[in-house]
Amino acid sequence: MKTTTRRCPLCDEDDATFYHHDRRRDYFQCATCALVFVPPEQHLSAAAEKAEYDKHRNSQYDTGYRRFLGRLFTPLAAKLTPGARGLDFGSGPGPTLSVMFAEQGYPMSIYDPFYAPEQRVLTHEYDFITATEVVEHLARPGPVLAQLAGLLTPGGYLGLMTKRVTSPEAFACWHYISDPTHISFFSEETFRWWAQKNNLVVEFPGPDVVLLYKTLT
Repeated sequence: MKTTTRRCPLCDEDDATFYHHDRRRDYFQCATCALVFVPPEQHLSAAAEKAEYDKHRNSQYDTGYRRFLGRLFTPLAAKLTPGARGLDFGSGPGPTLSVMFAEQGYPMSIYDPFYAPEQRVLTHEYDFITATEVVEHLARPGPVLAQLAGLLTPGGYLGLMTKRVTSPEAFACWHYISDPTHISFFSEETFRWWAQKNNLVVEFPGPDVVLLYKTLT
């Protein structure tokens, strides 16, 4: 059993302890925010990470992919006012969610560190921000999520899609950890902790969907 503590990439506390091990990687869980994460020395290089993403064949013309994204699109769109301006963060090689929102009259910007790395879009405020299947890839989710929350206008929404940790037993046989680019794993407890810390209101419309509301005051 590994007992060495690790610093959490979400809350920056150094109280994370061993959680799980498989044939490729170790996993630690933070005692403060409950994030489960892979230590930095076991992350892929940037080139190897991009090579994995290059294998994705997502397309705005794929009805199955649109249906998948609908799990976030539908509950988030129901909360938006007409003409709300959005950012799709981590849009990937085949931006699609941004197209779905634009089709409904919501002006959209996109950002992706590999495929749309225009930093200028990260200097504006937005009424809503989406990140689908993104947070599990973040080596430093704390600073990134804080940055996104800071870009929201009061009354804005941050909409996330990521599968959630439920128990050590389920984690041990979870297909989600087999992806070598997945390095940060959130639970409901983690999202509730982060929302409270950042004065956001959290709700869970689905098993892999999270909506975070930035209050008006």
